[in-house]
Amino acid sequence: MARILAVTNQKGGVGKTTTAVNLSACLATLGQRVLMIDLDPQGNATTGCGIAKRAALPTVYQILIGRSTFAEARVKTEFGFDILPANRELAGAEVEMIEMGGREFRLRDALAPALGDYDFILMDCPPALNMLTVNGLVAAEAVMIPMQCEYYALEGLTDLVATLKKVRAKLNAKLEIEGLLRTLFDPRSTLTQQVSAELVDHFGSKVYSTIIPRNVRLAEAPSYGKPVIAFDKASKGAQAYMMLAQEILDRREGVVSAAVEQGAVA
Repeated sequence: MARILAVTNQKGGVGKTTTAVNLSACLATLGQRVLMIDLDPQGNATTGCGIAKRAALPTVYQILIGRSTFAEARVKTEFGFDILPANRELAGAEVEMIEMGGREFRLRDALAPALGDYDFILMDCPPALNMLTVNGLVAAEAVMIPMQCEYYALEGLTDLVATLKKVRAKLNAKLEIEGLLRTLFDPRSTLTQQVSAELVDHFGSKVYSTIIPRNVRLAEAPSYGKPVIAFDKASKGAQAYMMLAQEILDRREGVVSAAVEQGAVA
């Protein structure tokens, strides 16, 4: 059964799309069956996979408003994973869903038949708490939070944690924090080091040991419509996301092993 992760942060420019695209590609490279869902009307995750937004129809938009099925909208990328693409039409989904019953659960219900087809489903959420993000959080088992190690990021993280608590209380009781990912990391900055240490002190093992550096190849890859591992696999950015993918697999294996042991004891 798929592990469903919402890649989210209410603050923009922290590497959500970069993480969703590159982690999907790296997990696929490690033999995992991966689906990435682009929930941002900007469609940057879609173009980052080499898919033209105008040609990418049907999209998540048609799924959310009930005009298309998951099977009809799914697109296979050349990088080993599938994607549900998005374009600017998705911005209208919020308005159209206002009068729909169970609007917060539409993505979750649409994905249900396909959960057995994947090991991981990653959702690139927009940098706002809107109906698209809520659909992602309701469909997810856990959230991955990319963030820069700077002062304002800590304030944004506090707001996000409060939001997750509300969603968990009212819409998705199983929602948890999968991990905090330090992105755009510059080890030369004293403030960066201080904020990083605070995160580890406060969140402990929830902070991934893998750190994503500020890397020019990560910034260049989307303009070529490729994940960085397909653009320059020797770059520090590609190596970091491969390490992150392996860390996530190791964590999941540890959780599964613990559950099996618990069952044996019971």
